[in-house]
Amino acid sequence: MTRVLFVTSEATPFAQTGGLGEVCGSLPKSLAQAGCEVKLVLPAYGAVKAAYPHLSVYRTLQLLGYPGDCAVLSLPLAPRLDLWLVDAPLFFDRPGGPYADAAGREWHDNPHRFACFARAVAVLAEDPAWRPDVVHCNDWPTGLVPALLSARPQAPPCVFTIHNLAFAGLCDRNTFEQLQLPPTWWHYERLEFHGSCSFLKGGVAFAERLTTVSPTYAQEILSPALGQGLDGLLRHRARALRGILNGIDTEIWNPATDPLLAARFSATELAARAPNKATLQARFGLPCAPAAPLLGVVSRLTEQKGLDLLLAALPVAVGEGFQCVMLGGGEPALEAAAGALAGRYPQAIAVRFGYDAELAHQIFAGVDAFVMPSRFEPCGLSQLYSQRYGALPVVRRTGGLGDSVDDGRTGFVFGQASPEALLAALRRVAAVWRQPAHWQAMQRAGMAEDFSWARSAGEYLALYRSLER
Repeated sequence: MTRVLFVTSEATPFAQTGGLGEVCGSLPKSLAQAGCEVKLVLPAYGAVKAAYPHLSVYRTLQLLGYPGDCAVLSLPLAPRLDLWLVDAPLFFDRPGGPYADAAGREWHDNPHRFACFARAVAVLAEDPAWRPDVVHCNDWPTGLVPALLSARPQAPPCVFTIHNLAFAGLCDRNTFEQLQLPPTWWHYERLEFHGSCSFLKGGVAFAERLTTVSPTYAQEILSPALGQGLDGLLRHRARALRGILNGIDTEIWNPATDPLLAARFSATELAARAPNKATLQARFGLPCAPAAPLLGVVSRLTEQKGLDLLLAALPVAVGEGFQCVMLGGGEPALEAAAGALAGRYPQAIAVRFGYDAELAHQIFAGVDAFVMPSRFEPCGLSQLYSQRYGALPVVRRTGGLGDSVDDGRTGFVFGQASPEALLAALRRVAAVWRQPAHWQAMQRAGMAEDFSWARSAGEYLALYRSLER
C-alpha cells in the first residue's frame, strides 16, 4: 500500500481561497479510495480548530525559528485518510484567510509562517511511526519542503505540483536570512530569483518529480511567454515534468442528483433540463426565450480570463440572437463595462457581481453554452462542470481548456485571443444550435466524458509507484 504525505496550505472544506483548495480537498479522497494510505497535512488555522473540536494530539515538535512546542493534531476523515494539522498558533491561529487578513491584506510574515509549516512537514516525512513512500507538495506555500528534504539522504521522494506558476511566494534577502535557510540556497540554481527568494522555485528545483494540472500547461510553462521567469529552470527539468488533468467531484457535480437545481436531468433525459433554463432566465430578469441560445459565464472578471474579449463580442452576438448571464467579480473596469452592457441590453444580458455557489450550479444547468475565453488557464474546472451539466463549452485553446474540450464533438475551441475569433466560435455555436439533433449529440458526448478524480488519482498513483524506494 502506497503511503502518501499530501501537503497543502488549503483543502476544502477546511480552508479554501480558490481552485487549489478544491483540488486538494478532492484528490486525497480519491487516492485513499484507490488504495493509498494518505495523511492530508494543513496548517492548523484557528477557524479549522474551532470547527473540529475533537482533534487529538498526534505528536509534538520543536522547530527551528518557532518558540515553544508545535503540536501535530489528527482527525480521521475516511478509510485510509487522516487529517494532520500543524498547530503553530503564533503563525496560524489568527482571523482571516490562509494568506491574508479579513480585509484582504497579505500577512507580512507569510514567509516565516510557511517556512515553519515546511519544517514541520520535513519532520513528519521521516516520522518513525508512519513513514510515507512519497511526499506530495502543492504550490508555493509548500515549496520549501522538497528543498529541506533534499538535504536528508533517507527522506522519501517529493512530487511538487504547480497549480499556478504566477504565484511565486517571494521574499527579500533579509527575510531569507531571518529564516535561517542554508546560505548556499541563495543561488540562481536554487531559491534565488531575480534578487528575491522564491518558495515556488524551491519546489521546482528540488522535487524529484514535477507535475502541473494539464498536459498543455506543462508544455506552455516551458516558454518565456507563460514560464513566469522560471521557463529556463523548467526546461532544464523537463524530463521530470508532466501534466495530469485535474478532475471534479462527480458526487457534488451530478445533474441527476443536484439539490440546487430547479429540475434534475441526465444525458438520457435532456428534455428534463429545459426548466433550468427558464428558471435561470427569470432569476436574471431576462425574457423566457427557449429559442434564444443562452450563454453563461462564472468567472473572475479579469483580462487573464479573457472577459474583455467577451464583452467586446457581445453586442454583435446579442444582435444575432444570443442572451448571456454572468456571475463573478474582479477588475473594476471590467465590472463597470459588464454592468454597462447589461444596462444597454436589458433583454439579453444580465450580470450578478460576487460569487454564489448555488447560482453557479444553476448557471451550469440552465445555459446552453458556457464561455471561457481565457488568455491562459492552467487547467480550469468550469469547462468540466459545464460538460457534465450539458452546457457546451466555448473555450480558447490554452492550458487545460484545449485538453478537456474536443472541438466539434463536446464543445467549441478557438485559437486567437481576439473578439473576432470568439465571435466566429459563437457563430459556430449558433449554426449547431439550429440543428437540435446535432446539439443534443454534443451534449450527450460531453456528459459522457470521464472527468472524475478517480481517473486523475490513477495517474498520480502510477507516478508515486515509479518513485518508491
